[in-house]
Amino acid sequence: MSMIGLLGILVAFAAVVISVGCFGIGWWQRKHAERADNFFWGGRVAVLVAAVSLTLCCAILVWCFMTGDNTIEYVLRYRSGAEGELGWLYRLSGLWAGRQGSLLFWAWLISLFNVVVLLATRKKGEALDNMALLVSQVVLGCFVGVLLFSADNMPFKATDAIYFDASGALRGAALTWGMNNLLEHWAMAIHPPTLFIGYAGLTIPFAYAIATLVANNEGDLWVRRATPYTMFSWLLLGIGIGLGAVWAYVVLGWGGYWGWDPVENASLLPWLVCVALVHSFTLYRQRGIFKKWAIMCACLAFSFVILGTFITRSGLVQSVHSFSGDPVSTVLFLVLIVASLLAGAAGLLVRRKGFAAGNQEDIDSLCSRDAAYYVNNLIMIVFAVLLAYMTISAALPSFLPFGGQSLSAGTYNAIARPLGIVYCLLIAVCPLLGWGRTDGKAFFRKARIPGICAIVLFIVLMVYFCTYLLPSYNAMLAVGGETASGLLEQGPSWYYNGLAVVGFAVASLLFFNAGYMVVRTAARLKGALRRRLALLGGSVAHLAMAVILVGLIGSSMYVTSAVGYLEYDEESNTAAPMVIQDFELRYVGQEDGTTHNGPIFTVTFDVYRDGQYVGQVSPSREMSATTMQTKSNAGVIGFPLEDLFVVFSGITDEGSIVMEAKVNPLISFVWAGFGMLILGTLMALFASRRPQAKTGASEEPELPASADGK
Repeated sequence: MSMIGLLGILVAFAAVVISVGCFGIGWWQRKHAERADNFFWGGRVAVLVAAVSLTLCCAILVWCFMTGDNTIEYVLRYRSGAEGELGWLYRLSGLWAGRQGSLLFWAWLISLFNVVVLLATRKKGEALDNMALLVSQVVLGCFVGVLLFSADNMPFKATDAIYFDASGALRGAALTWGMNNLLEHWAMAIHPPTLFIGYAGLTIPFAYAIATLVANNEGDLWVRRATPYTMFSWLLLGIGIGLGAVWAYVVLGWGGYWGWDPVENASLLPWLVCVALVHSFTLYRQRGIFKKWAIMCACLAFSFVILGTFITRSGLVQSVHSFSGDPVSTVLFLVLIVASLLAGAAGLLVRRKGFAAGNQEDIDSLCSRDAAYYVNNLIMIVFAVLLAYMTISAALPSFLPFGGQSLSAGTYNAIARPLGIVYCLLIAVCPLLGWGRTDGKAFFRKARIPGICAIVLFIVLMVYFCTYLLPSYNAMLAVGGETASGLLEQGPSWYYNGLAVVGFAVASLLFFNAGYMVVRTAARLKGALRRRLALLGGSVAHLAMAVILVGLIGSSMYVTSAVGYLEYDEESNTAAPMVIQDFELRYVGQEDGTTHNGPIFTVTFDVYRDGQYVGQVSPSREMSATTMQTKSNAGVIGFPLEDLFVVFSGITDEGSIVMEAKVNPLISFVWAGFGMLILGTLMALFASRRPQAKTGASEEPELPASADGK
């Protein structure tokens, strides 16, 4: 199997080299149509060959994982012995569980996206499409090359015979190898491939951006070609980030879903730039502006994808998600980051005249939708660049700001929260503004109904804030300790709570403005279903952002936490209750068990609220018999306005049961808003994207859902 896999990678690399050569010669000979077409045809065939070869390589690893064939060392190191309904999923996830397999999986995905481009342009393909395929194949060649020419990254290395006894059974260190049991969760099994699909998909808009620079074609053809891939990638990145948050919430045992971990940040970076890219594409298509900005955003999105991989594999920063690093792939990814940014910047410099002709990049008024789009994009790019800098700050020289420091979550929050609120305010106000300039009477006419409704919602939120959130905050400060210190580090009480109040006000305005646009669009719009979805999708996505903002304020700023050392009487099998807010946890019992990984210990509590029984939680701790790693399985009871989160932390030498509990307000809004955001993006993705006529500043073009849904 290992020899077949090695041959597959070799054939894939050869096909990539041939395709790049054919596309290059075809481009050079494009004035001779028949000769160029022959070379382009050869390049496209080579694209298919590379994809088929990489598909075979992935299939070999999947077969070995599913059948338990340990003759390949990578399979041996990342195999899962899980049984049950999800056992097959955990075995399959071994394909992307380690560095070598994830690189192969990523390369395979890029090859599939190239095949999609090939098939989508097979009838009406233009020279621009072939140049985009050339660029994308160059990127694919880098990935396949690092697999082929780096021994540390070869996924088909045969298992050394010393790890088998005479009967073929495993022995020695091989008995301790296997998948990290923290990864054996349905959300974590799906989380990496969704991110990898998003990462691979962003190769295509980058390839088209470079292709349009090479062709010196300032038209919107490249934007129309790249938009579906951008939307699809943004969708998958969002799903991946959300699944990672679910996994962190229920598996890692700390009671949160986002901790500003370096690898979490790495997945967020391209998602943020994609927000700017999608809006830039809309303005490029509809108004013929933001041309240079769109090209640079496409290059930035791709470079941040590679930066995320560089962070994950370089070993520069520590993370619970990181792979072991190797110098070859580290150098490769660093070169790709620099090359992608230089390619965009140098291309725009060389083509500055062509991409400046006929542009109307100047903004006539700061009080206009054009300005709002620009500031919207600027916030996303600035935040992404700042987040990237802060993420790698620990590896930077000490004379630089934050250099040599590992920044706390509070530092990230201090920057992200006000920026996020300002961004949501912009997308709330943007639909009320006019193109070019905003007429005051028209603005207030549009804002009247959403504004009145927003005031009512804001009053409701403020009642909840004053009666529940603010008392919870004051109670945590009164308790003192690390939690109180962490709250005060993020600003004085007046600022901290004032930021929340402003956030609720912005969320109220955004919710009703986006909701009003959903209703108005659905009522007035006529035409095909796909066109309706295009115009509704953006409004639904903005509605989701309002819901998420409310959830983020509650679940990240006003969490109540408690640690209990419950005295346990072994003879009577009883323990003291634990109280947090108006919840009381009453001990029921404990149970020893085993899983395929090793022993598991579970404690069970009945939960009462104001004396009324509301459910039962059974948090547990699971230990891997081979790796000796411990995994916490939290117990969670969800209510409409909060979650009770309970973790069993162990038993002290004195026999006390150690429990950690948190009450997370409004966290259900985060999950609901996430679902709405995915729905809105899906609506936009499947909508038609026919080019519209460009209009003047006084006219309002039909913008698709990727922008503002109007």
